[in-house]
Amino acid sequence: MTEGPPGAPGSPPAGVQREPADRSPGGPAGAQRGRRALITGVTGQDGSFLAEELLGRGYEVIGLTRRDPADDLGCSEPLRARLSVRRGDVRDETTRVWICDLAPDEIYHLAAPTFVPDSWRDPAATMAAIHGSAAALLALVAERLPDARVFVAASGEMFGEAPVSPQREDTPCRPRTPYATAKLAAHQLLGQLRERHGLFAVSGILYNHESERRPERFVTRKITRGAAEISLGRRRTLTLGDLSAVRDWSFAGDVMHGIWLALGHEIPQDYVLASGVGHTVGDLVSAAFAHLGLDPADHVEVDPALVRAPEAVAPVGDPARARAALGWTPTLDFDGLVARMVDADLAELSA
Repeated sequence: MTEGPPGAPGSPPAGVQREPADRSPGGPAGAQRGRRALITGVTGQDGSFLAEELLGRGYEVIGLTRRDPADDLGCSEPLRARLSVRRGDVRDETTRVWICDLAPDEIYHLAAPTFVPDSWRDPAATMAAIHGSAAALLALVAERLPDARVFVAASGEMFGEAPVSPQREDTPCRPRTPYATAKLAAHQLLGQLRERHGLFAVSGILYNHESERRPERFVTRKITRGAAEISLGRRRTLTLGDLSAVRDWSFAGDVMHGIWLALGHEIPQDYVLASGVGHTVGDLVSAAFAHLGLDPADHVEVDPALVRAPEAVAPVGDPARARAALGWTPTLDFDGLVARMVDADLAELSA
């Protein structure tokens, strides 16, 4: 297939890296040719990276989305000609029958709200969207698709006020938000059904993973976009909250590669997918502005109203199991990720 400019029909989504077919123990793309994968949430950041990964390995990829696929495939729009996408909800019986008829070899359940502050506005809706949909899908697999391998996206947010940092798969969870509570409920249910029914089910405990396709309401994109705008003379200042807040940031494409490795492993178990290194928001600001030759002290302002109470324990994940069992090796470090995002924002703004 001929690749065009980022975002053009037939080209990979902006920020997707074309990796060699043998970058992982999964072997050449032909080894998976003919396998069928279903991705829920295929229109989002993660879904688009995963779809690109699977298509490159010879999978037939089918997406499920709640929006009308005829109008908009979101981040996966450049992949339209290579995907089959249906509108539906795994809690709806019509969709469930369709999934059974589809009989996918692998199911990746990524669909869920992703902006944590929104969960405070409607906790019931958050629980239904995250735990309810995961429960419906896992029950469907247990009852009608016992040979399918299924992945459900959990979150490092579920550890909350954990007793230790970094956090591992067996670290006790003390969630602090409705979003985190819903993710923990889905994670625990998967483990229960895996044990009871012998499902090949994997929960991926994903820490912050970013790319150029993150919406601008996320602080990472707010920073890289703001720095790019300042460098082009389109604005003079960038207003942020607490610069000392710590997060564990990885490249979304690397994390999606990790979940593919997890479903290809011989043993179904849960994995923390994270960099293992904490960085502050201030670190991200410094990296973004330094990449453009700018001094953040000249442009960044802190709004006290945006500063939240400090976290007692740094939310940093320990990826030791994924690295040892799966051979998972990220391709981008923190500085490389920030530079990639800044360059993409510059390119888009300049265009």
